[in-house]
Order: sequence, then C-alpha cells, then structure tokens
Amino acid sequence: QVQLVESGGGLVQAGGSLRLSCAASGVPFTTNVMGWFRQGPGQEREFVAAISVRGLRMYSDSVKGRFSIFRDNAKNMLYLQMNSLKPEDTAVYFCAARTDNRLTSTAHEYDYWGQGTQVTVSS
Repeated sequence: QVQLVESGGGLVQAGGSLRLSCAASGVPFTTNVMGWFRQGPGQEREFVAAISVRGLRMYSDSVKGRFSIFRDNAKNMLYLQMNSLKPEDTAVYFCAARTDNRLTSTAHEYDYWGQGTQVTVSS
C-alpha cells in the first residue's frame, strides 16, 4: 500500500522559512518523480515543484528562487525548503508521486497523494 505523509507545516511570519518533509512508503521511490502542490482557500490546486530520481528539477514561477525541492532516495524522503515566505504562500501543501520518470507540473499526471500539511504565512 502506498502512503505519503507530509510534515513540517506551521505558522510563520512573512520573510520566514519552513522545511516540509514527505515520507514515502509502498512506492518504488527510486523510480518515481516526486512533486509538491498547494491549494489555498477557495483556490485550485497548483503546482509548486517537482524532482526526478536523478535530480532534475522544475519550479513554478511564483516560487522559483525562494523554494528548493530535494530528495533522499536512500531514506525515501522528499523535502521542500521554503524561504522568504509571503502571505500568498499560505495553503495546504501536498506531496505527490508519479509512476513515471518524466517531470510534469500537471496534477492529474501524479498517481499518489498525501493528506497535506497547512502552511500559514502572516503579515
């Protein structure tokens, strides 16, 4: 059974930092593309970042230069380092896994999802 569990969310002031973690089990982690998405109140789910097994990365324009995605294949862990946080970053952040080896920013092309972790950035 596939399980993705996010952690690390919380309440921070604008300009602060958080690191989100995603623990993966039941998936061939070393062959899966992993990604982060987020969904704010009353908004559609949007792409944040993705990383291939070999470390190729892609980011949304809204977070590029502020967020970094990285993975530890030996530990089946995915991370999102978020710096210079803004109030508009407030959302539930979801970890996702894709059973393919090509990067994509399209949510429906990911096969497995975590339950999400809340990030709130105050001004």
